[in-house]
Amino acid sequence: MDPLLVYVILGACAAGFIQGLSGFAFGLTSMAFWVWAVPPQLAAPMVVFGSLIGQMMAVGSLRHAFDLKRALPFILGGVVGVPAGAALLPHIDQTVFKAAIGALLAVWCPIMLAIRNLPRIHHGGKLADGAIGLIGGVMGGLGGLTGPVPTLWCNLRGWDKNAQRAVFQSFNLVMHALTLSVYAVSGLITQDAAGMFVVIAPAMIIPALIGARLYARFSDATFRRLILVLLLISGLVLLASTAPKLLA
Repeated sequence: MDPLLVYVILGACAAGFIQGLSGFAFGLTSMAFWVWAVPPQLAAPMVVFGSLIGQMMAVGSLRHAFDLKRALPFILGGVVGVPAGAALLPHIDQTVFKAAIGALLAVWCPIMLAIRNLPRIHHGGKLADGAIGLIGGVMGGLGGLTGPVPTLWCNLRGWDKNAQRAVFQSFNLVMHALTLSVYAVSGLITQDAAGMFVVIAPAMIIPALIGARLYARFSDATFRRLILVLLLISGLVLLASTAPKLLA
């Protein structure tokens, strides 16, 4: 088998499982595999496509916790941010971008894990939520990484696990659909990318379903720790994968 396909399949399986378990992190997990073999301009639409498939699979499981008023500011901010991020994609050094995200996660998540009682942010209201959505949208347009900032923010808002997941999954679903549409209109979805979509979708379905079953067993506190640990690991992987290129 082509080594490239091996990396793509392994990344899709691992990322599908983690997304089913946590509701996000498809991009962060898949890039731990794909960064070694997939060109950045090809990886971006692959990440967005896989993330969108995962969110579509899970959309029905949290419909009872969905609150449009809570999710709408994030979504509106993201709708503004995605086209801006997509426009910047051809002009941004993806290595520097991913290294910066990795450094942020590697510093912030251990601090949050070390604090027994996480701080709760009750200020800012919908305007702050919209600003977070804007940042997530820009990061999604740049590389399909819509999840980290809104997920951390929902964690700090102190909502229960279902409320958190309903917000960032609905946000991610809309952002990935919008991002993929922008990529298509911009000509960023090449024949090579479309071919990879055919590989990614079937590879991630079963792992995603297994992860979703395990999610139901977690308490709110365990889910918060899981989110932070996954973000920390993702940050370290991003740093490890980009360091050789930065040093070179």
